[in-house]
Amino acid sequence: MVLMNTRSAAPRRVLPGSPFNVPQADLGPKEHYAVHDRVTHDRYGLGTVINVEGDSALHADFGQGVIRRITLPSTKISKL
Repeated sequence: MVLMNTRSAAPRRVLPGSPFNVPQADLGPKEHYAVHDRVTHDRYGLGTVINVEGDSALHADFGQGVIRRITLPSTKISKL
């Protein structure tokens, strides 16, 4: 029976050229949503905004009882 060393490996260092160390790119101009705006979502399809939580989130009704809270900014939702 061979026992494995329980010590962890050396701590990982972050390389300055790492693709994971790049700051997030600006998503472009922010869209402002209002109640009754028509929206489209990549997964849920067409919907209507029923509630807006400032610039942080919105609630949309996609029909057939599907109401979702979507945090903003999101690349999956767009205003029609």
